Amino acid sequence: MIFGMDTFTFVHVALSLIAIATGIIVFLGFIADAALPGLTAVFLLTTVLTSVTGFGFPFSGLLPSHIVGIISLVILAVAIYALYGAHIKGAWRWVYVVTASIALYLNVFVLIVQLFLKVPALHTLAPTQGEPPFLIAQSVTILAFIALGWIGVGRFHGGRAALST
Repeated sequence: MIFGMDTFTFVHVALSLIAIATGIIVFLGFIADAALPGLTAVFLLTTVLTSVTGFGFPFSGLLPSHIVGIISLVILAVAIYALYGAHIKGAWRWVYVVTASIALYLNVFVLIVQLFLKVPALHTLAPTQGEPPFLIAQSVTILAFIALGWIGVGRFHGGRAALST
């Protein structure tokens, strides 16, 4: 047990937090037109691994978390192709920024869900996740991602450093 979690859960949570932290830096890099190839690779890899490990928990049927994981993996496949396959040329530049941003948003969305489930003070405010505090948190998050993503699409051109091989 690590921090009250079994090893598998701890690894899944650690991957998710690394993905979110590196994703935020990469996302801000879009706005600053900064190419961050090392962090980008870590972000994409840990985000893929977060989604994949999410399927390793016991379940008896298709859950909303599985749907988010499937969507995330499809979006990540497009982002990875846009970056490493199409070398963010032409329309693939904005496709990459949008899909990478959506992948990060989905991780943050799940983080907010988990915080409202696991943190007692937040759970008290929104025990069913249909209450205003939860809806406000998710609404502010998606609006921030849309606004900053829009700016990122307009500004990101791959920076001066090569992002892909």
